[in-house]
Amino acid sequence: MIRDLSELVQRAKNRGRSTVAVAAAEDEDVLISLHHAMREGFVTPLLIGDSNRIAAAARRAGIPTEGMEVLDNREGAAVSAQLAVAEVREGRAGMLMKGHVGTADLLKAVLDKEKGLNTGGLLSHVAFFQSPYYHKVFGLTDAAMNIAPDLEGKRLILLNAVRLCHRLGISNPKVAVAAAVEKVNPKMEATLHAVALKEMNRNGRLSGCVVDGPFAIDIAFNRESAQLKGIGGEVAGDADLILAPDIEAGNMFYKALNFLGGAVSAAVVTGASVPIVLTSRSDNDRSKLLSLALGAVIR
Repeated sequence: MIRDLSELVQRAKNRGRSTVAVAAAEDEDVLISLHHAMREGFVTPLLIGDSNRIAAAARRAGIPTEGMEVLDNREGAAVSAQLAVAEVREGRAGMLMKGHVGTADLLKAVLDKEKGLNTGGLLSHVAFFQSPYYHKVFGLTDAAMNIAPDLEGKRLILLNAVRLCHRLGISNPKVAVAAAVEKVNPKMEATLHAVALKEMNRNGRLSGCVVDGPFAIDIAFNRESAQLKGIGGEVAGDADLILAPDIEAGNMFYKALNFLGGAVSAAVVTGASVPIVLTSRSDNDRSKLLSLALGAVIR
């Protein structure tokens, strides 16, 4: 079981170097994170994009590009995304990373039925956090991909995240289905979904985890708060994984943890044939490094 996110780097090192295909690599922040990962010894970058712009971005970032292979493409970011996906599909890279390309263009290449990396499942975003205010590493899904998932979408999102938890040694993750309240309210869809997901967990349609909710965030993370409200069970106050009701709530929680909660995070998009690393410009260098390490560990 993972106890500290820094363990991801050592685990990635233990697996050996993984080639990561970077779509539209003309991005200073992405190049910096790749440089750090190279120095740690678990990544070999394959940079796809305009070679002159990549070199200029590296100079601005103050990093060398020795050891980084460049596949020159001057036909635009969307084509770079297609070429990066092709490198992965042909087995020359084991991870995909978003560079200076729109997420829509990257996903279009990934989801291409003939040339993409689609497995027929749902793509979803999973982030793991280490907070000074909580006693263990925990996950959050989905803060970046699925806007307003229906009940079946949430089941698939949870299955993706649970599989990731298993890969990290969290064998039976405790899942809190987040909402604004703990009582079922017919006007609040998240509470209805929580009840349905609990039933799926009991009947085997959502296995490998323990699901409870609806829980407000304080109930999920603080046992005293749960006890004050008369809420028991093994998930309350000890959650391993939070299911956000929609992308807005998930994204706000994600950024509040990083910018106000003193947390460090690692995140990937899962559900494709390989992990996809989408770092944000607002993520700090540590989180970007850890996201690459997470992708290398689960590849």
